[in-house]
Amino acid sequence: MARDYGTADAAEREVLELSEQLNSTTHWYTRRPRRIPGVPRRREQPAVHPAPAPGSIFGGNLALVLTAVAWLTYVFTTAFGLLLAPSGSPPAAWLEAGLAVLLVTLLTFSAVSYILARNGALRRFRAHRPFSSSALHEHFRQVPASMAVLVPSYAEEPDIVAATLFSAALQEFPDVSVVLLIDDKPEPATAADRARLEATRRLPLELEERLRGPRERAEALAGRLKSIHAESTSDKAPAACCADAAREFASAASWLESAGASWPVTSHEAAFFVRNVLGSLAEDFREIAGALDLAAKAPRRFPVTKTALENLARRLLWVFRARVTSFERKLFSQLSHEPNKAMNLNSYIGLMGARWDVRVLGGIPGQMRTGAGTGRLPEDGTLEVPDADYVLTLDADSVLLPEYCLRLTRELEAAGNERVAVIQTPYSSFPDAASKIEHIAGATTDLQHLQHQGKTFFDATYWVGANAIIRKRALEDIVETEHADTGSSPQQHGQRPPLKRYIQDRTVIEDTESSIDLAAKGWTLMNYPERLSYSATPPDFGSLVVQRRRWANGGLIILPKLLRTFHERRKLSERIRFGEVLLRVDYLASLAWSSLGGILLLLVPFGRHLLNPLVLAVALPYFVVMGMDLRALGYRFSDVLRIYGFNLVLLPVNAAGVLTSLRQAATGKKIPFARTPKIKDRTAAPMPFVVAPYLLVLCLVLLGLRQLAQEGIFSAIYAFGTAALGMLAIHACIGFRNSVVDVVLGLKLLRRNLRVKTARRGRNGGSERGEELLAR
Repeated sequence: MARDYGTADAAEREVLELSEQLNSTTHWYTRRPRRIPGVPRRREQPAVHPAPAPGSIFGGNLALVLTAVAWLTYVFTTAFGLLLAPSGSPPAAWLEAGLAVLLVTLLTFSAVSYILARNGALRRFRAHRPFSSSALHEHFRQVPASMAVLVPSYAEEPDIVAATLFSAALQEFPDVSVVLLIDDKPEPATAADRARLEATRRLPLELEERLRGPRERAEALAGRLKSIHAESTSDKAPAACCADAAREFASAASWLESAGASWPVTSHEAAFFVRNVLGSLAEDFREIAGALDLAAKAPRRFPVTKTALENLARRLLWVFRARVTSFERKLFSQLSHEPNKAMNLNSYIGLMGARWDVRVLGGIPGQMRTGAGTGRLPEDGTLEVPDADYVLTLDADSVLLPEYCLRLTRELEAAGNERVAVIQTPYSSFPDAASKIEHIAGATTDLQHLQHQGKTFFDATYWVGANAIIRKRALEDIVETEHADTGSSPQQHGQRPPLKRYIQDRTVIEDTESSIDLAAKGWTLMNYPERLSYSATPPDFGSLVVQRRRWANGGLIILPKLLRTFHERRKLSERIRFGEVLLRVDYLASLAWSSLGGILLLLVPFGRHLLNPLVLAVALPYFVVMGMDLRALGYRFSDVLRIYGFNLVLLPVNAAGVLTSLRQAATGKKIPFARTPKIKDRTAAPMPFVVAPYLLVLCLVLLGLRQLAQEGIFSAIYAFGTAALGMLAIHACIGFRNSVVDVVLGLKLLRRNLRVKTARRGRNGGSERGEELLAR
């Protein structure tokens, strides 16, 4: 991926322009994974969004007008049709019409929200002017900052986590510490789980060891340049210094190339990491080495200032100076063991900035594993957790481009952004998807990236948990502290650490609720308008079910808190934009009304006067704009139809998530966090979610036949067309063979559960047959 961060200033250009004299070649890191038959390949997108095409914003505004006109026409024609009926309209007809108008209105609400956010994103892309690299390095030379990168991990594949840690460790930033927060059970039940845990524990040690060599060379170069420049009165760097720096940049490039060449490229995610992290840095360093070599050979023709050379040496040092450790909260009995990502993060953040007695935390000195993988704590039993100005939360299946921290933190420190608590680049999907469902799900992910960028235009940003940089003092502003009594265990000496909740864990979408908490305290959030982070997309239907069901759960629970926040802000006479209200409410509630309402709209046999071409006219601008966005993102316009079928298959999944959210609201019982599986083998989908799409298609066919018999031609075409797209989506997303396998597995699981229940009833009743079944 070419680095295109705008125009460099003079200090940077004098070196980088020399690289234009070098011939470009094809390197090892340009390799791409094997093409998967039937899966489209899309072009890779640049980090900086290109300027919007002429007329694209006007087209969005026109779509808003056409949508509003079509909706108003539908509402008025429906109402007048009932009022002008010759014999009047019975209450049942009014009820049916009211339900149809309500469903169309809610879906129109979501369509308008999409187009509005999309227009906001395009305006931001058009106005974005990124800082040059040398300006960034100069800023952080004068105002150094520290960053703690926290990577929560639970039962992850070690090779996936390794790429995430590597991309975090290679951030070009003054002071970075990367901490892998391992949340697996300390004593795994199976040999395979134990081997995976030990491999995960070794990752920080191995990465720290790999970074030691280039880090020491970069430190030595910085020391030599500082010493020589201090003795010279000229503002020009000596030729010997340029030659010295050229050798070190060439050495660093060779190190990165060696790391990339030996990296196991077993997936398109791994290929992306090698190409765009290791390969991108290696290419930059190789070009700089060539330019400095030219400057060393012809110093009069290509003079280099001391400032430029020191900036380049500082960049080299920042890339390799990260510290990599790990932490396991479940090794400490006095820390929270609640099974969710939020409390994994909270446990570590609550310890930052202090030195702890291991016995107070419930650990045993000298017997605990530390960031050294399989090492031991010091015999004095102390655990020192360094503090940081900023905290970067990063999912274990995400990859950051090298300037992520540098650019986002600089934006946080820009004038006027003092009250910005969270900044992020909503993650994009990895290119070169390995399956049809991953390609379609990736398209929806990239559309969500566009939506989140537009939300910032209307001050409606939500924290997206895959990656985000957070001000530490903003977290301290929203922390909820629970103090506990001093324990009586002999291992505990002193006061038990209080339980601190920086990130809410009331729902499984912890980042969304924390966004509301920050807004209530007067903080704002921002999406940086570049594409600097990527995250894995579920490769099969089973893992997608887990992810999307979790996403649909919690929005309705958080909605009342959002409305209370709006009320409090109005009491303070704070101006609230209409776009913010629209987009925030849509983000929390649209999955509820689009899933439940979509099922009703598809299955309720509305009369032909209600399900008429005006409904298509309401939706058509939305689908046209989405198709334009997909083409701009490297997909096909026809992917609109695939996404429509994809959402149809997910209707039961989203509805189940919404119902789970309502159950939690009614009972107050917290829903367990369901981690999205990230394994190489296919994840089996629950039987109900495999059968439901087939039943939905069957109902659509029956509805189409009924409408056809009643001469509802448009309604019949709509039902048959949706059924056809549903079957195509079932084939692409689930697969007919996988459907059979998952249904058989589901029936076996159901049979086993029934046998266990029977055995338990028999045991309670003293039945010998029950005891026999339970033993089996």
